[in-house]
Amino acid sequence: APDQPPAPPAIASQSGGCGVAGGRMTDTRRRVKVYTLNEDRQWDDRGTGHVSSCYVERLKGMSLLVRAESDGSLLLESKINPNTAYQKQQDTLIVWSEAENYDLALSFQEKAGCDEIWEKICQVQGKDPSVDITQDLVDESEEERFDDMSSPGLELPSCELSRLEEIAELVASSLPSPLRREKLALALENEGYIKKLLEIFHVCEDLENVEGLHHLYEIIKGIFLLNRTALFEVMFSEECIMDVIGCLEYDPSLSQSRKHREFLTKTAKFKEVIPISDPELKQKIHQTYRVQYIQDMVLPTPSVFEENMLSTLHSFIFFNKVEIVGMLQEDEKFLTDLFAQLTDEATDEEKRQELVNFLKEFCAFSQTLQPQNRDAFFKTLSNMGILPALEVILGMDDAQVRSAATDIFSYLVEYNPSMVREFVMQEAQQNDDDILLINLIIEHMICDTDPELGGAVLLMGLLRTLVDPENMLATANKTEKTEFLGFFYKHCMHVLTAPLLANTTEDKPSKDDFQTAQLLALILELLTFCVEHHTYHIKNYIINKDILRRVLVLMASKHAFLALCALRFKRKIIGLKDEFYNRYIMKSFLFEPVVKAFLNNGSRYNLMNSAIIEMFEFIRVEDIKSLTAHVIENYWKALEDVDYVQTFKGLKLRFEQQRERQDNPKLDSMRSILRNHRYRRDARTLEDEEEMWFNTDEDDMEDGEAVVPPSDKTKNDEDIMDPISKFMERKKLKESEEKEVLLKTNLSGRQSPSFKLSFSSGTKSNLTSQSSASNLPGSPGSPGSPGSPGSPGSVSKSTSQMAAITTK
Repeated sequence: APDQPPAPPAIASQSGGCGVAGGRMTDTRRRVKVYTLNEDRQWDDRGTGHVSSCYVERLKGMSLLVRAESDGSLLLESKINPNTAYQKQQDTLIVWSEAENYDLALSFQEKAGCDEIWEKICQVQGKDPSVDITQDLVDESEEERFDDMSSPGLELPSCELSRLEEIAELVASSLPSPLRREKLALALENEGYIKKLLEIFHVCEDLENVEGLHHLYEIIKGIFLLNRTALFEVMFSEECIMDVIGCLEYDPSLSQSRKHREFLTKTAKFKEVIPISDPELKQKIHQTYRVQYIQDMVLPTPSVFEENMLSTLHSFIFFNKVEIVGMLQEDEKFLTDLFAQLTDEATDEEKRQELVNFLKEFCAFSQTLQPQNRDAFFKTLSNMGILPALEVILGMDDAQVRSAATDIFSYLVEYNPSMVREFVMQEAQQNDDDILLINLIIEHMICDTDPELGGAVLLMGLLRTLVDPENMLATANKTEKTEFLGFFYKHCMHVLTAPLLANTTEDKPSKDDFQTAQLLALILELLTFCVEHHTYHIKNYIINKDILRRVLVLMASKHAFLALCALRFKRKIIGLKDEFYNRYIMKSFLFEPVVKAFLNNGSRYNLMNSAIIEMFEFIRVEDIKSLTAHVIENYWKALEDVDYVQTFKGLKLRFEQQRERQDNPKLDSMRSILRNHRYRRDARTLEDEEEMWFNTDEDDMEDGEAVVPPSDKTKNDEDIMDPISKFMERKKLKESEEKEVLLKTNLSGRQSPSFKLSFSSGTKSNLTSQSSASNLPGSPGSPGSPGSPGSPGSVSKSTSQMAAITTK
């Protein structure tokens, strides 16, 4: 049926599965793996244990129980429901659905154990144990139910050349109905019909009977769509598979037959890079290759309706790969020989290329393993010395070998970046920087000859994974982040930034071709990531090596994407609001390249224009005082005529407000008094503080006042009240002055900015644009302001609070 889950692997095929040792512990007949089907229709291994069937009082019926062999915990408790469709596959698998989206499977080590449990299930459901499925998987229509009662089996026409058309019509008519598909599959299995059809195929080919060959194509394609494991095992057997492929060469929709068998026997050559002694493994590899070829090349692309019908074919290939990886992994001699030849200098280039390609395919197959089996797989490769071997291969001249080695390296980094980091830190103690694995990767990235830099993009992604603190481990004794980043900035960062530094020695890039620009953009992308995620390491590197100045040279590039990468790098630094960075920017006048690029861009309304304005707007909104003053003092003349946005005038107004506060130190002392007597300097918002104030009990206040001697209390209140009344008078005067400033701006002839004036906490004035005034916080770090929104209502609130202080 189309929605049945594909079969999970047999337990014996799992690496780390049951062995002789496991069998000695207890009865191996009942040893099983429990699988559940995930959303991607892949089987997840839930553990290995021993199955039994018994009556469970809580479930009110006979149930299947699986207890873990490791600790005896319950892995599965499932009642055998009379109406559930249980299916037996491959002699050692029982598969069923417990709910609409919850499929389960038991994979037995031995056929005898599977048969035993299957009999118990059939006994509960009143079925004959000789069947492979206990119920119909899909509800049939009433007509089909009637057909089922009247004809328990499907009778196939006798397998003769003259009746091929009749057989093809029968197969085609059975496919739409789940029940008829089931009957057809059983009939094909029981009568050995497929082998008879393949005998007729030989007759048709000998007679060059094209019509018969077209009918056979339709019949074999229909049998694939029955989605039946038992049929696949017959079709994919050594004696049948090439004839099945032969039938599929004669597609009636094509004018000429395809030569698939010729390709598989003459063109596709099986290369044993290391001799495989196990004949079963060799046969399994041949079978998997051919079945994969059938799926990818021979069968027509399935329609939306047919896609689910081939789920068992996908599973057949999937579990074959699992079995191959498991068998190779257990063959220690094979892997030892493989790595020995890979790293042996005497190995010729062609042989080494074959070895690397084999290892790459081996790693690709491992992606089909369950997580715990994949762990064991990569641990085996690590113990065999895969990283030192890759280091040797990456240092070779052959581009194809290096490319395959890069793919293998990507599997390792994605699986376990910590393993790679540990290796490179250990080798740094013995080797020079030039031959370190990470530096080899960086050099391959820099020297990528592909015009589109496809390989460089992949390598940059791997480097990003390696330097990402999110996947670094922290233990009681050491922190991987501290150790690895210290190593990376000491031994590798200079290799990464070498192309950038070499290309930015003048006022504009010395090489500005497309490929160089792409490479520098990739390097900048990684450096920007470092700015965001590495704190003091990257800060020290940027300031000591003057990296930002060199990056901003790229603002003069003719490639807009590279100039924007340079701008994004600077924007990320400014976004940190770090005064070390700010002082470095001001000292080196690093806004100059940005302002130049802005003016050179002219009146064009493009991404460059918007990105530069956004950077200055960020400085204004976040009120970064040092940068505001630096920009206005050094670049105001160049920017004052920009009036299509109010960003630069807003910056100027911020600057003037700062100057006024500096020129009037009494205001600062007033803020100091208010802060000491009223405000807490922490991250709470004004609303939180108000709520805290109004929720305070009088008893609590009295307790708090015990620190003030009674004789000084009146004096204290008067001391506070006097400066507050003076401050309120000064505030009114300030408000009238600000209105005059705005009036002058409106009369100056330029477009008047839509500004409004508001007081935050009654201590300072904020100039914010009309659009953002309701949600922008007051200036961070300004004395007396607890970060309140710049709304007119805040004046009255803060005033009432002050009154409350004095009257308490």
